[in-house]
Amino acid sequence: MHAKVLRYFVEVVRAGSIRKAAEQLHVVPTAVNRQILNLEEELGTPLFERIHNKLRLTPVGEIVLAHARSTLREFEGVRARVDAVRGLRQGEASLATTTGLASALLPTVALRCRVAHPGLHLKLLDLPNAAVLRAVAEGDADLALAYDVPTTAGLRTLFTSEWLVGAVVPPGHALTARATTTLADCVGFPLILPAASLSLRAILDGAFGRAAICVSPVVESSSTALMRALVAQQQGITFLNRLDVQEELRAGRLVFVPLRDTSLPTQRLSLVTRAGAGPSAAAGLLAELVIDCLEQALVR
Repeated sequence: MHAKVLRYFVEVVRAGSIRKAAEQLHVVPTAVNRQILNLEEELGTPLFERIHNKLRLTPVGEIVLAHARSTLREFEGVRARVDAVRGLRQGEASLATTTGLASALLPTVALRCRVAHPGLHLKLLDLPNAAVLRAVAEGDADLALAYDVPTTAGLRTLFTSEWLVGAVVPPGHALTARATTTLADCVGFPLILPAASLSLRAILDGAFGRAAICVSPVVESSSTALMRALVAQQQGITFLNRLDVQEELRAGRLVFVPLRDTSLPTQRLSLVTRAGAGPSAAAGLLAELVIDCLEQALVR
């Protein structure tokens, strides 16, 4: 129903070049370039500035981009309503989140989706922190799952959960003899801390500062998967929440000891979508699965 020029144009903006867009669209670059040139000819003005082999939107290009994204989103809504009328449980739904959350939660979500809704096509996007919410706001994802989401007019919260931070240690570690522990109890052990790019690091730094505790980590990493692996190899201990390590806890590879420091806030995890119109039928099914998985993890 919509000219492919809209999809091509949006993909060129997202990819930043004709060649990369063509790779994502599985077409030759000349086909993409031809569509863009035809659109510019029809509008009578360039949509991109071509500077040092890079494409940058012109003011007119920004206007066309807003229209293209809006049109494609509306068409996805039309397709979802058609599916609903036909009584189908199929379609496409996308969710953006960070690497740590993707590895901790999304395998379970994907498995349950395959069982409950085999006709549903999932797009699970693993993005840097700063790009997760932007993906939803700009229409590149239906849903986003992120910690400490700021109040934003363009987003609507579907579900929020609070997660207590704890010490993550290997089985048999001295801290496993305790029901809870404190940050002060942990600083005598080699510390593996999240990098500054992760929201948890700011929470930990604030708590250490308020307790006047100086720390010198042996490792800092932006990968929670690497942090968990290092702890399992007994190279140190780290700080995460129970959701981050649920698979390792089930397998007995790691132990979670809650921190009882009153100066340490919980991590707030939110599932959000764009404000305004509700998510499509397919995205609604995905949201229900994510919420159900989170609720089950909370009671463990």
